Amino acid sequence: MPVETDQSSSKTGADQGRWREILGRRHRRVVAVLAGGVGLYATNVFLTTSLLPAAVEEIGGDRFYAWVTTVFLLASVISSTLVSAVLPRLGARNAYYAALGLFALGTAAGAAAPGMEVLLAGRFVQGLGGGLLCGLGYALIRSVLPERLWALGTALVSGMWGVGTFLGPAAGGAFAQADMWRGALVALLVATLLLTVLVPLAVDGTRAGDVPPAASPLTIALLTCSVLLVSLGNLVGSTPVLVALLVAAALGLTLAFAWDRRRGGQVLPRSAFSRSSPLPWCYATIALLSVASQMEAFIPLFGQRLAGLAPLLAGFAGAAIALGWTLGEIPSAGATRPRTKSLVTSGAPLLVTAGYLTAGLLVVEAMGSLATLVWVVALLVGGAGIGIAWPHVTTRVMGGVTAEHEGETAAAAINTVQLVSNAVGSAVVGVLVHLGGPAPQGQARVALCGIALTGLLGAWCAWRATAAWRNSAGPRPSPEAGQPVSSSEAGQPVSSPETGRPVPCATDGADGTP
Repeated sequence: MPVETDQSSSKTGADQGRWREILGRRHRRVVAVLAGGVGLYATNVFLTTSLLPAAVEEIGGDRFYAWVTTVFLLASVISSTLVSAVLPRLGARNAYYAALGLFALGTAAGAAAPGMEVLLAGRFVQGLGGGLLCGLGYALIRSVLPERLWALGTALVSGMWGVGTFLGPAAGGAFAQADMWRGALVALLVATLLLTVLVPLAVDGTRAGDVPPAASPLTIALLTCSVLLVSLGNLVGSTPVLVALLVAAALGLTLAFAWDRRRGGQVLPRSAFSRSSPLPWCYATIALLSVASQMEAFIPLFGQRLAGLAPLLAGFAGAAIALGWTLGEIPSAGATRPRTKSLVTSGAPLLVTAGYLTAGLLVVEAMGSLATLVWVVALLVGGAGIGIAWPHVTTRVMGGVTAEHEGETAAAAINTVQLVSNAVGSAVVGVLVHLGGPAPQGQARVALCGIALTGLLGAWCAWRATAAWRNSAGPRPSPEAGQPVSSSEAGQPVSSPETGRPVPCATDGADGTP
């Protein structure tokens, strides 16, 4: 396994990121905005799922039940591909205003919806804002935080999914039980407005850098169609049809990224299409870990059918993977030694395999209390494997570009890859559940053991990313936090005055490890 040379001892404590620094006076407001936007998105996903039965009972439209989630996901994917183009055009502050405005408008429409048609329209608008919020949360980490805090910032931003997994079902269930499902959306709207008030106090309003072309309409159409095919797959009961839809979706994704490459890299940076770059392997790792995380959607069902858990307890059992993600991510993000970061990045996905395999092998027709507890702990371990690797993989994406003007595109693409992979992962788990047969124990065993393979593949991709990182000349220098790149500097390589050749930046490791 390739590891970086440990030269971190040469760095002073002030040069290494610490939680007290990122949560201190200088950065806490902007971090609250970045994390808060993702928190709104994540909470909304699980909140709506909890509220939907009560909403359908009041306004009707049960035949469109599944589309409430589908239109939101489609809109999120569309807007996430536009982040790198919207950001330099509007500036960070106005981009956040646009994202929060769309999210608030969609939420208000949902809260006031007299029928399912209005609710679906509101969900689409809400998804447009949500996709921008998530993309901005990753894209701005590079420019508003110093490089030593990238991993910690990523941990806080992605950790909001764990918060949303708990807060969404709890709040949604409480409002639904009180017959106030509209009140939950009003509360979400209030939270959105509060975050909007914080934006001008935390985010710079200046525009900087060259304005890249927006993503090709054909690229967006292919991505959207692929996600739509995957979403339709979740609605069919035939395994052959589901597999055929997944194959068609995979073909659509391949064509989308091939066209994006031909257009110069507008959704993924150009570096992502280079075999010698760590970026393709990093994105592959992110995709596989995101697929693995989608197992959580089926855990409440298995908890009720196999362990006899009450719906509320089963819901919290389903949150074990997200909780493990957060608990694993927070301490891992504080790692500073290059060798340690290399080892955890390549090794942590193996915990996904170990945890899911253990959970799958523990499944029996009637699980007792002790077996259920161990089962949940195994799921927690699987989620921790995702969280431990996540901040270091995403940090390498941010620092692995070969040109500075690709930085925001690379960071924003993390969210696009994650959203698309979430949709694919949900369908893949659905295929495995169908293959498990009619009995719930067979379904759970096949799904858990099958999805455990993503951990092995993720570990291999992370290992390849580490090898590519070591063999590369090193990333571009990161922009000084709070100092935007000027138009004349954007996209220009840093050259040695003696040779005129690009030179790597100084980093924690001799090989350019961030």
